[in-house]
Amino acid sequence: MRRTAVLVAVIVTALLLQSAVFPELTLLGVKPELLYLVTVIFAVLQGPAEGAVVGFVSGLAQDFMLNMPKGITALTLTMLGYTVGLAWQYLTSPSPLLPAVLVALGTAGGVAFHEAVAFLLGEEEGPFSYIAKVILLTAVYGAVLTPIFFPVLRRAAAATHAGRVVRF
Repeated sequence: MRRTAVLVAVIVTALLLQSAVFPELTLLGVKPELLYLVTVIFAVLQGPAEGAVVGFVSGLAQDFMLNMPKGITALTLTMLGYTVGLAWQYLTSPSPLLPAVLVALGTAGGVAFHEAVAFLLGEEEGPFSYIAKVILLTAVYGAVLTPIFFPVLRRAAAATHAGRVVRF
């Protein structure tokens, strides 16, 4: 119950920030994808299964806010959360920059996949140069925001764990 409440609070907060605050704070006309950031950080902190769950729920929440076919963002974030969580298990670097790099790479890959699927479904018709600009700037924006959001999300992820039970 506590895990569900924390995840819902994090996803709703990120969705509200993304739709209400960050459209005004653009980087060369591109707004950040906070739900990609949340998905990658939860995948790093809690593994591929939790990353996929957070990705699916946050993607579905974002899909219901957009006027697009439902499920594209949910599919993208589910795959992103699982892939990043799986890759994190094989990374051994203690660098504090690694989460920011993973957010940048994950966001770039996720946005590219989302745009490709939307193009195949006939939803996106933008020029390739514009899509490349969006992918690059969204990844940079996510990497810049990671040091700000990582401590908060790490604390939220720690709150989802049940207390240790000792039985005699």
